[in-house]
Amino acid sequence: MKRYFLLLIVAFPLDAQIDSASLRRHLLLGNPSNAAQSISTPTNYLMIKSQYVLSYHRFYGTANWVAWHLDSTWLGEVRRKNDFRADSSLPEPWYRVQHFSYRRSGYDRGHLCPSADRTVTQYDNSMTFLMTNMIPQAPDNNQGPWAALENYCRELVKRHKELYIYSGGYGSQGFLDSGRVNIPEATWKVIVVLDAGENDLLRVTASTRTIAVEMPNDNSRIGKYDDWRSFRVSIDRIETMTGFDFLSAVPDSVQILVERNTDNR
Repeated sequence: MKRYFLLLIVAFPLDAQIDSASLRRHLLLGNPSNAAQSISTPTNYLMIKSQYVLSYHRFYGTANWVAWHLDSTWLGEVRRKNDFRADSSLPEPWYRVQHFSYRRSGYDRGHLCPSADRTVTQYDNSMTFLMTNMIPQAPDNNQGPWAALENYCRELVKRHKELYIYSGGYGSQGFLDSGRVNIPEATWKVIVVLDAGENDLLRVTASTRTIAVEMPNDNSRIGKYDDWRSFRVSIDRIETMTGFDFLSAVPDSVQILVERNTDNR
């Protein structure tokens, strides 16, 4: 008797495969606000790029947070694109913040995932200039200690480290673009530092270095030449101010220890 076997091949769309890989890469340590890809959560809408992942707030016109992985594979030699533009992947009919929305506001179009963290290809660099990756940032914050910390992160990578980074702003001190873009009171960043290697989630321990900063988003309260280290706080502090739960994929016993400490290296 002959037997016939049916071979079932399931083909997943390429975009779905990219989304899945990006989620695993950039949100390995957890989704801080349980953001979802659903228009029914317009204040916590998950957006997945190959270069980073973010939670978007429709009524603030900015990300709640952006998360990205940084290691040597992301760093190359391409030049900064400077092609600030609206993010066409936002659902219709949501308003799309434009490249000119911050014009004459006194605030920079401040990157959350930095341009210089994505320099292997022009496409990767260009994707950091989507306005969903921007917040209105006081120039002395953006061009001063914030930029210095970004440079320090890349220096760590050159020393054979890899980083998991979350970044955003909290609070409100008004709006730009006729009420469409929130100006945060402060900017913050949470960084987990590991030696370059494999099985990253399993390598986060109670002794893992973490860096958290909280910086005033106001030129009267921060100086361009201030040391970024003077703005270090605990991850617990950022969680209190934002309501987010960082490192949720890490065992609770480890979370408790690493989140209560303030970096002093």
